[in-house]
Amino acid sequence: MNQNFRFDCVGYALFAALVLLAVPWYLSFDGFELNTFARYLALGMVAMALALSWGYAGILNLGQAATFGIGAYIMAMHLKLGASAANPGGLPDFMGWTNVETLPWFWVPFHSLTVTLLAGVLLPAAVAGVIGTFMFRGRITGVFVAIITLALLVAIQLVFVEYQMYTGGQNGLTGLAPLVLAGWTADPYSTAFYYFVAGCLLVATAACVALTRSKVGLILRAIKENPDRVRFFGYHVSSFETVVFCISAMIAGWAGMLYVLVLEFASPTYMGVPFSLAIVIWCAVGGRNSLVAAALGGIVVNILEGRLSDLFVEGWTLFLGVTFILVVLFMPDGLFGVFRRIATRLHERLRRHRNSTGKALPTGAGAVPARAGEQGGQ
Repeated sequence: MNQNFRFDCVGYALFAALVLLAVPWYLSFDGFELNTFARYLALGMVAMALALSWGYAGILNLGQAATFGIGAYIMAMHLKLGASAANPGGLPDFMGWTNVETLPWFWVPFHSLTVTLLAGVLLPAAVAGVIGTFMFRGRITGVFVAIITLALLVAIQLVFVEYQMYTGGQNGLTGLAPLVLAGWTADPYSTAFYYFVAGCLLVATAACVALTRSKVGLILRAIKENPDRVRFFGYHVSSFETVVFCISAMIAGWAGMLYVLVLEFASPTYMGVPFSLAIVIWCAVGGRNSLVAAALGGIVVNILEGRLSDLFVEGWTLFLGVTFILVVLFMPDGLFGVFRRIATRLHERLRRHRNSTGKALPTGAGAVPARAGEQGGQ
């Protein structure tokens, strides 16, 4: 486990240098390209969030897109209110089309940016806390957790689609105002905005790496291996599982808010089953046992999707599907497993080389006192 942590630390340093320095220079600070890569970073962030619960606690959440979508809609509601300030009663346009006369009470708090930012991470955590308490206190594990979270995802998406007068329905929330944060207006095509998204990803990843290194992270790994043994030592397994489930949801909601800022709209497809399963695939390709690798998996897979869709308009999904099959068959630990094996072999070779060169030293060193003794005897 300490080896995994070292890989995460080294990988985090290289990852930070990549997203902060190499990528903007490689893209020549082009606004459109930076916006596209900022979208990849937001998706990498939600894949990293899943790795925290799946890779370190063994909780496979197939409904990760639900908390991602909740965070996205919360940010979109704040920006929609900003764009609708000049409308009669401050109502968003789609509410006027559905004969809503007054702003619903649950929209009113999102006039405040502070409330919006807090709700974007706390509300997904609250949803995860309710469902997590129900599951983990009942000792529901494995595939049953996956089924329950997937069912929750479908239910939440249906609510957002059905109540069109409050959520925009299938059309989602469009026509959003730009985010104004401490006097800074977020331009999704600017270099400053790219660094803002990259900074959020790095802060979230660093916090999660620190968590996995702490005693809590050690207990979570023990729960993944043998929860009954952890209970025997007196720990409340359900409490730890619920906490990591909530933290994962918080980061997913954070990523959802960033995603809305990048694309400038919110859609119920963010809560769709295909999107949620895609998050699992990104995490698996990168390697669910490493937070940095999971984030890289989300970025790399989405880059491949973009490039392949440009080259093969009709058949790009076939190439991507074959790639996923090969990863599952030959790289069960994802890209992280490949890099770890390579690094381990290099470390072993270096250690053997040091040991082989070190064995000759005692022989030569022992000969010196012998000759010195002989000279002393003479």
